[in-house]
Amino acid sequence: MLALQHFLRASRCAAACAAVACLAAAAPAHAGAFPDRPITMVVPYPPGGPTDTVSRLVAAEMSKTIGQNVVVENKPGASGMIGADLVARAKPDGYTFLANASLHVINPYLYKSMRYDSFKDFAPITQLADVPLVLVVPAASGVRTVQDLEKLGKTRPLNFGSAGTASAQQLAGESFKVRSGLSMQHVPYKGSAPALTDLVGGQIQLMFDSMPSAMPFIKAGKLRAVAVTTAQRVDELSDVPTMAESGYPGFDISTWYGLWAPAGTPPDIVAKLSEHAARALRQPNLMRQYASLGAKPVGSDPQAFARFTESEGRKWREIVTAAGIQPQ
Repeated sequence: MLALQHFLRASRCAAACAAVACLAAAAPAHAGAFPDRPITMVVPYPPGGPTDTVSRLVAAEMSKTIGQNVVVENKPGASGMIGADLVARAKPDGYTFLANASLHVINPYLYKSMRYDSFKDFAPITQLADVPLVLVVPAASGVRTVQDLEKLGKTRPLNFGSAGTASAQQLAGESFKVRSGLSMQHVPYKGSAPALTDLVGGQIQLMFDSMPSAMPFIKAGKLRAVAVTTAQRVDELSDVPTMAESGYPGFDISTWYGLWAPAGTPPDIVAKLSEHAARALRQPNLMRQYASLGAKPVGSDPQAFARFTESEGRKWREIVTAAGIQPQ
């Protein structure tokens, strides 16, 4: 009888141990294991544009520390919404995330129907950078100041380009149009790169572009920087006046870039992505490259970035309303 009791106790103990082992095996695979394969960073614009440039630098540095390659995939189109929709529908496991510009929180106020919610369908990871816009014109145009541009605009209608409908570039141009009273037509492109190519070629006359994509053209002498859109001058273009100094007080518009995961991504994975992105932004080599582009690295935590995006959404809604842009 005693032997039987010992046998039963041993059997129960073995069963309990087996149950614990099963629970451990069934625990989420990401616990302590993420990542165990390459990670995809989706950039919803063509290669060569500002979002692509800023994001690729971070992806390269993250690949060195996170333990797997962070591979950039360009999915351009529909003002960034094609790539964003792909990420919103991706499995929330941390292996697919979005690198986007401030356009991500502007689109909801420009489009009546979207396949995703820019806020509810994403988990904020981090803000990558804050970037001034710069008003650029073809170097061969003869325009050197905002006043020169105003004089030109009084003799003929002007076309201004942007990286896409509802982009910060368009909204800066629309604000200038309203305040200057000039006849200006917006020409949207699928990213900054093709818009800048047409600007150099004279197909459009001006553009408010982000500094990362405009700076190579400025340095090459193909475009001329006329003014920056921030309240203060920027170090990389210290001889270029602000829009406020050029007769437009209070003109203060910049763009920014950030990372988002699909909603439902485990918080520990979001935190890990944020940590490695912030670490990348602190690397001296990346900081030098960002500085040469006029980009200021940020590296906020997910909670701070969530608060920032909500605040920016409210700000851009007011700008869209003031510019009189109607949802499409």
